[in-house]
Amino acid sequence: MKMTGNTILIAGGTSGIGRALAEAFHQRGNRVIVTGRRQDLLDRITASRPGMAGLPLDLTDPASLSHLANEVRRHYPDLNMLVANAGISRAEDMAADGWDVGDAEAIVETNILGVLRVTAALLPILKGQADATIMATSSNLAFVPRADFPAYCASKAFLHSWLQSLRHQLRKVPVEVLELAPPYVQTELTGRQQAFDPRAMPIDSYVTEVMRLLDRGDHPRGEVLVERDRARRWAERDGRYDAIFTAMNPD
Repeated sequence: MKMTGNTILIAGGTSGIGRALAEAFHQRGNRVIVTGRRQDLLDRITASRPGMAGLPLDLTDPASLSHLANEVRRHYPDLNMLVANAGISRAEDMAADGWDVGDAEAIVETNILGVLRVTAALLPILKGQADATIMATSSNLAFVPRADFPAYCASKAFLHSWLQSLRHQLRKVPVEVLELAPPYVQTELTGRQQAFDPRAMPIDSYVTEVMRLLDRGDHPRGEVLVERDRARRWAERDGRYDAIFTAMNPD
């Protein structure tokens, strides 16, 4: 993928890894569009980054996705990169009395269907570009799950598999398909405490390493894996799956 001269739309670009990637790509001189539900937040982010644009998007609303696609065709017809980063995470206790699937349904709606919907909405535009890339955010937990976040981990495992199929189907278009599989990073994905957890990787360090890997084209099989990702990614291959799962999910 090119690292400069792109027009990039980042779904879920108003916080966390999405926002950090938006700022990193913007610093490289790319034209960056961030999306999110809150117009006031979009306005604040773009005001602090001249040249960055913000478009409202609700991934659960077909009308919002249709409006986004129309806005992109009208104002950003040279869009050549989509970063599908939106996601939510919630703990679930399936052994509890009264457990229901409400949280799981919300996770599937955003983490799975949201990525599929925004990809479907913008893929016709991307397919018309000479240098096009789709990059979606899965998780290190796609490979070895934390059992207290079952639907979240499963949603990311879905994306890992789905992106492999998308990559294969688009191989002759061509649209490059990349997967980010972050480790535990200092964001507010699970709440404010995560942003200050010393066990989590600082977000600036994570994005710096990701940009370095992208610069080098160091993403075999389309997987952008920082050093902290590798043990879990290859846990089963290396015969360490049970040990890592047990360490992550103690009795």
